[in-house]
Amino acid sequence: MHTLEQLRSGALAGTRRLDLSCGLTELPHEVFALADTLEVLNLSGNRLRDLPHQLPRLHRLQVLFASDNDFTALPEVLGDCPALHMVGFKANRIAHVPAAALPPALRWLTLTDNAIGHLPDELGQRPALQKLMLAGNQLTALPDSLQAAHRLELLRVSANRLSKVPGWLTELPRLSWLALAGNALGWTFAEDFAKEVPLPEVPWASLTLGPLLGEGASGYIHRVQAAGWPQPLALKLFKGAVTSDGLPQDELAACLAAGQHPTLTTPVARLSQHPAQAQGLLMPLIPAAHINLAGPPSLQSCTRDVYPPGFQLSAALALGIAHDVADALAHLHQRGVMHGDLYAHNILIDPVHGQARLGDFGAATRLPMNTPELRQSLLALEVRALGCLLEELVLAVQHPSPASALTPWGQKAGPSSTADDSTADAAVQTLQALARACLSEQPRQRPTAAEVAQALQTLKP
Repeated sequence: MHTLEQLRSGALAGTRRLDLSCGLTELPHEVFALADTLEVLNLSGNRLRDLPHQLPRLHRLQVLFASDNDFTALPEVLGDCPALHMVGFKANRIAHVPAAALPPALRWLTLTDNAIGHLPDELGQRPALQKLMLAGNQLTALPDSLQAAHRLELLRVSANRLSKVPGWLTELPRLSWLALAGNALGWTFAEDFAKEVPLPEVPWASLTLGPLLGEGASGYIHRVQAAGWPQPLALKLFKGAVTSDGLPQDELAACLAAGQHPTLTTPVARLSQHPAQAQGLLMPLIPAAHINLAGPPSLQSCTRDVYPPGFQLSAALALGIAHDVADALAHLHQRGVMHGDLYAHNILIDPVHGQARLGDFGAATRLPMNTPELRQSLLALEVRALGCLLEELVLAVQHPSPASALTPWGQKAGPSSTADDSTADAAVQTLQALARACLSEQPRQRPTAAEVAQALQTLKP
């Protein structure tokens, strides 16, 4: 985080990113001295209500964050910034989004946790639009113009007031990551799966709280020891507020509906009697040696995960990961749950044996059982996310040079035989073919997750 003193002294001359959070009520005029270099401006955590009309003087500005401020309308001056493609105004008090406020190059728009009841038709006239975060607003409908958003891949509209899913939504050719929970859609769920699984309850007082293992949008994860449980557990303690994906109670309901599966990270107990009435889930503690398959998307990649430089996999390891994830997804879909966030960064890998576990249900949506055609159409969108993962796994396989691949993780493969090469060829070709099928721009032509899992199963040793 930078300071006003640094800005005013000229110490930040030439910077490409500026982060200011110091109770600002207006944009300091010294910012314009950075016009020839500034690309990312982060003004989150201030008391701003408007932006100056001179903002387009920052002619290189590409990214603007202004979350946790006092805006009641998205500033129209944003639309005059030609290079601006990422806009984030989460957790303000925005009720009005003028058409003029939408930059022509808009690619990524975050308006989570505001009071927006209507969006302009011009939103669908931004051809680069790829990521749209609208959870926690008051939307009763989406503009029909979004049916022209053929590059839209991620859409978060959880915790709004939508009464139906527009027909065009399931026809979008690239939509892959969708969150719909927490809307008044009038859906009914299968009796067997809609009921909460009768998990045992663990009182807060019986827990010994250990170190913080991590923090996500919806909660904190602690290592805990529960009285009467032989092994340590992981406690996810929900924050209780709307997140970029939706509401914690919807995540909780989806976790319970998901049930148990060997390649899913699902709860074994529920927290009870928390002194602040916080909700929580207890899950198996994943061994410390497990690692995330990738990191989350960056400002540059937008909707695609970021892998470490030089990331490599053996064909066998890639095939095992693909099968485990496809099998987990098929299980969820059979139980009427759309994960909504099927990404490598939500997959934990055993670095020795290669088994994969899919977790994080923050964007999950339970789907209707009484409208099977709609349900299948929505699940077909998520199959494209699986296709993206398969595509990434293929790219990570160093082929046809298996001696440079990792088998298992971090270890060089030994000399390979012709038979080994043939098996690797078959695995890679199958992954490539399945990825192409899952990435079809005609959602109805994609295979189901169960069909993908079955195809991968036939290649397992």
